[in-house]
Amino acid sequence: MDFVFMLTRDDRTVTDCLHVLDSVRDLGVTHIGFKDVGVDPATLHRLHEQIRELGAASYLEVVSTTREQALDSVRAAVDLGVDWLMGGTWVEETLDLLAGTPVRYLPFVGEPIGHPTRLAGDPARIAADCRRAEAAGCAGVDLLAHRATEADPLDLVRAARAATTGRLVVAGSVTTDAQIHALAEAGADAFTVGSAAFAGTVRPAAGGLAAQLTAVLAAAGRPGRHGARPGPWGERAGQLRAPLTLEG
Repeated sequence: MDFVFMLTRDDRTVTDCLHVLDSVRDLGVTHIGFKDVGVDPATLHRLHEQIRELGAASYLEVVSTTREQALDSVRAAVDLGVDWLMGGTWVEETLDLLAGTPVRYLPFVGEPIGHPTRLAGDPARIAADCRRAEAAGCAGVDLLAHRATEADPLDLVRAARAATTGRLVVAGSVTTDAQIHALAEAGADAFTVGSAAFAGTVRPAAGGLAAQLTAVLAAAGRPGRHGARPGPWGERAGQLRAPLTLEG
């Protein structure tokens, strides 16, 4: 299972993201992400260049809550040339903007609420949204399982896994080895950690950020039942298109 290190705290890219990335460059983190809020566009460009220099896969997660702001973030993702765009709920419009680019899209499923984001929706809602996203040509989904307000997080992960062959990324509020291992067993392909690593809550006795990330990498190395899953992760966004509007 892949670990995506998010250079974020409280759903915002940290202002010293360039320094932070430089300080952890030797840890072997191969998936690195950031949010569409927190720093200016010039800083995002420098940050993405440095992620590329490390040979890591890059992720931009959209947490803007209005349609126009979210679509502006999609345009920024295209301009940056990130590998993966996560989040947002305006799926059809997002895929239109991504058409012809190599950016792969993982929309939110369920109903994201507020900022920092919480997730409404039961397993049936999550499964239905996953099926719609895959039918539209998305490369997978972004599931805020541990921010759920109406269901057990692992029930949502299992429902999503059963409903999609695409990449299933669980984002937000993952803080313990037990959670990481349970996500792998439930079929997640990747998970994100940001705030917990910066706060030192992943391994409170371990020390600074480098120690926190080392602990997360070790936990992520434990294989789940599903192992590597096939799916359209390498497909260009928008190659398999059908009309889609997620519920809510």
